[in-house]
Amino acid sequence: MTRILSAVAWPYANGPRHIGHVAGFGVPSDVFSRYMRMAGHDVLMVSGTDEHGTPILVQAEAEGVSAQSLADRYNRVIAEDLTALGLTYDLFTRTTTRNHYSVVQEMFKTVHKNGYLIEKTTKGAVSPSTGRALPDRYIEGTCPICGYDGARGDQCDNCGNQLDPIDLINPVSRINGEKPTFVDSTHFFLDLPALSQALGQWMDTRTNWRPNVHKFALNLLDDVRPRAMTRDIDWGIPVPISGWESNPNKRLYVWFDAVVGYLSASVEWARRFGTGDEWQEWWANPEAQSYYFMGKDNITFHAQIWPAELLAYDGRGALGGAPGPFGTLQLPTEVVSSEFLTMEGRQFSSSRGVVIYVRDMLERYQPDALRYFIATAGPESHDSDFTWSEFHRRTNDELVAGWGNLVNRTANLIHKNFGEIPAAGDLADIDRDLLATTEAGFAQVGDLVGSQRQRAAITEAMRLVADVNRYLSDTAPWKLKTDPARQGTVLHTAAQAIGDLNTMLAPFLPHSASAVQETFGGTAGSDRLAPQPRLEEVTDLDDPTRSYPIITGDYGASRGTWHRTPLVPGTPVGKPTPVFTKLEESMVAEELERLREQNRS
Repeated sequence: MTRILSAVAWPYANGPRHIGHVAGFGVPSDVFSRYMRMAGHDVLMVSGTDEHGTPILVQAEAEGVSAQSLADRYNRVIAEDLTALGLTYDLFTRTTTRNHYSVVQEMFKTVHKNGYLIEKTTKGAVSPSTGRALPDRYIEGTCPICGYDGARGDQCDNCGNQLDPIDLINPVSRINGEKPTFVDSTHFFLDLPALSQALGQWMDTRTNWRPNVHKFALNLLDDVRPRAMTRDIDWGIPVPISGWESNPNKRLYVWFDAVVGYLSASVEWARRFGTGDEWQEWWANPEAQSYYFMGKDNITFHAQIWPAELLAYDGRGALGGAPGPFGTLQLPTEVVSSEFLTMEGRQFSSSRGVVIYVRDMLERYQPDALRYFIATAGPESHDSDFTWSEFHRRTNDELVAGWGNLVNRTANLIHKNFGEIPAAGDLADIDRDLLATTEAGFAQVGDLVGSQRQRAAITEAMRLVADVNRYLSDTAPWKLKTDPARQGTVLHTAAQAIGDLNTMLAPFLPHSASAVQETFGGTAGSDRLAPQPRLEEVTDLDDPTRSYPIITGDYGASRGTWHRTPLVPGTPVGKPTPVFTKLEESMVAEELERLREQNRS
């Protein structure tokens, strides 16, 4: 058994999340976490809503509410949506908890004590109309290095180079389109040059990352410069350094605040559900492994900034130093980044109406239909496009006609001819071959999921679905009524193969996995293969006046289930109902019209 930290990107709480977001951080992390539990490992899956920064303030001001009220609203919306999608967080929390403040400030103080935070006066971007400081990511312009029109004030996604807002050619604010002014401002900067050698040595050991992620991360080492860790803003975590603490307009920047959330969420989980120290099994244990899931626009945070902060906290840079109260903290095992998902050939944009929110999707379609599309056609290693016609095709032709039809016709034949799982008689070669093929699938599919090749994994599982459908066609059990022993053997073999496949597909399709179990006589509501998360109201551990929803769950029953479970002859099998809902032909036109209406409004 290995301790596995599944660290999932923190969705920003200035609005509901769309399907492009969960294609990057949500479904891939849950598939991996579910599989790792089923393979027998001890998984800790953590995340929460990121709730500080200028965009929250801007949105709150536009709506006439406080920043905290806005964050409270969207924290709940996001938590509800991710729960409905079936994401099995051990703890999904938020960055406005007192626990998070405490952990972040402790990290900052130790990094500062070790000498890796330096004071510098630089030119900061300010909105001329409001006087408010603008975050780097909310300034866009032309990259001075590659000429890309659309580079952000912290990096260029085209060439991968890090930037400062003042570097951009023709910079404008993404908030209101105005040209920012630049004024002198003093901040703490993380001394990345003093950590570059240690970063490079660590990166040299990361040989099995996705090639696109590894290449991008290596390119970051070509342009290492100090990066600001504080900002001119009054909404965020106070800077815990003497002379700065009482300044109401200086706060920690998201580059320090949000990424520490992986640690603070682990600490909160241990405090809520254990003795308070259990988090160390995932953070201080050199044998533990940690996997960070996000979209490609967050590679810089997780492949450079966060590892550098961990190295600085541990005192493993050129300036030396010693770990703080949390002890030596382990660096990421892998940064698992997906590319971008577009929609009908266009970038997702809430303001332009090019969007489908998770909640709207789940109100109209089954969650496993969305999860299946992301797994089979999502942006795992290159950008991909969500189209309603492709969603319709994959749902009807693959989920309904392939997997769903196999489950229902096999269960229906068993129900009509036996009413229970029949016993298997003497197996023919064709029976033994099929069972050997599906049993071998556990290793093949599992290895692919474990190596972050989820698209290949579900493709292999669906290939096995096709094999079982072919087996039924070849053996034609509906023609064997005069030979009930052989008919029973064929149907037992098919049902066993389906049971194998249901286990393999459970990380991808957890809602239907339970339904398939019930179809073949499993206990209704069983959480053995596919436990579901729950939304729970809690009180802030360090502030009894505040409460908020968390996502958590009891997932232990699924641990160690990644193997064949023999069917029990005599288990009653009732008349089945379809597992998946077939989509009407008209739905594509209806959704495209809805998208056009959004564009017009």
